[in-house]
Amino acid sequence: MKKILSMFLLLMVISTSYQLAAAENDKPFAEKRVVLQISDDDPGKQTLVLNVANNLIKAYGPDKVDVEIVAFGPGLRLMFDDNHNKGRISGLTDNGVRFAACGNTLKKMTALLGYEPKINGKARVVPGGAVRIIDLVSDGYVLIKP
Repeated sequence: MKKILSMFLLLMVISTSYQLAAAENDKPFAEKRVVLQISDDDPGKQTLVLNVANNLIKAYGPDKVDVEIVAFGPGLRLMFDDNHNKGRISGLTDNGVRFAACGNTLKKMTALLGYEPKINGKARVVPGGAVRIIDLVSDGYVLIKP
């Protein structure tokens, strides 16, 4: 039984890694690759991170810049389905901006709140937000924390 469980977990990790790698290759002609960190619950900072993403798209063009916004800690609230920025997030995803929500933070918030908050359908949950940022930076992305 332990072997079956171990194999299942290994297949899940491989599948998740493949999905993440596939998402990163959505813009093969991008000249700039940027990861934006949001780890603050301040609505002003959440608006700012969305503004920066929008400005990058305007400056370089949607096909020439690859942008991912990673939320963890209190910043995960940006990715909640009921966040007032839901429309802006949808518009940015239409221009190729990706949104990653920290699974570690989601688990902690679920335990504290007593229910799992609904995450915006445009965002995908990654195992760890900080790990996601480290991986993207290792792949040549520039980290910006507005």
